[in-house]
Amino acid sequence: MVTPKEVALTIQERIDPQAREALDGMLTALPGGLGAIADLTDRRTTLYAIVAAESAAAAENVRVVFEDRTVGAQEDFAAVRVRIYRPAGIETTLPAIVYLHGGGLSMGNLALEHNICLMLAEAVTAVVVAVDYRLAPENPFPAASDDTYAALRWVAASSAELTVDPDRIAIVGMSAGANLAAGVALRARDAGGPSLRLQMLGYPMVDDTNTTASSHEFLNVGVWDRLSNIEAWTFYLGDTYGTDRISRYAAPARASDLAGLPPTYIDIAELDVMRDEGLTYATRLVQAEVATELHLHPGAFHAVEIFASQSDLAQRIWALRISALNRALTS
Repeated sequence: MVTPKEVALTIQERIDPQAREALDGMLTALPGGLGAIADLTDRRTTLYAIVAAESAAAAENVRVVFEDRTVGAQEDFAAVRVRIYRPAGIETTLPAIVYLHGGGLSMGNLALEHNICLMLAEAVTAVVVAVDYRLAPENPFPAASDDTYAALRWVAASSAELTVDPDRIAIVGMSAGANLAAGVALRARDAGGPSLRLQMLGYPMVDDTNTTASSHEFLNVGVWDRLSNIEAWTFYLGDTYGTDRISRYAAPARASDLAGLPPTYIDIAELDVMRDEGLTYATRLVQAEVATELHLHPGAFHAVEIFASQSDLAQRIWALRISALNRALTS
């Protein structure tokens, strides 16, 4: 008689076959994955090269114009660089998407998810404002949160200049970007604005404690594992890491009250250290009477739609996200 233990699949065997092929190719070229690169500068450079190669053809024939701007300092906020995307040839008022790249709060720039922003601007027919927030450990919390909130405030205040509707703004981020999106949604709620139509959180990095079952389960997938996650939180939280002095804006799971947040879209990868914290955060949002749409993607690893962008799984993930954005931002 075959026991369940004897037929259990390894984590690698549970990965979607197309996505696993892309992941295997990356790990062949980079044994041990990004986490095996000790020097953070080298790790950043390698990440940018991998993503650029994987997404090289993703934005072909996209009809979007873009420009880089530096948003002037506001009150207690420093100036922040943004990249503004607009569907070409459309001069009417459009909704806005404030987009926050991933990278563990310690990697990433405007180039990292450039093709994603091009795609979103066209697919949603929206102005996309990508934020080049400051990175840890050089700039721990609240630098990235401040930059993101300043950019959101600027978009709302500059709606006439940008030809966007200030009542139709979504904030979108994946992984570390989802951390910032969730934290800034809390800041905006607590400060009385700007208002948000939607917060879209992809495999959200919201819990700094690393105590969930999934945070212990995934140790060697090769994209983002437990040690990478602990290091990222250490970089971001600085001297407060491991203490009770951590702001809910830095680690949104620490917020005691989630009521009053905007409608939320959350998607989660099954084979991801952040799986359980995302599920818990979604459950708490529902319990706080926040309209919440949740998707758990079987066979997906962390950032699968970036590292295996040509897979059918990646296409399904983006189709669901685009549909949700279109529904939320329609007048």
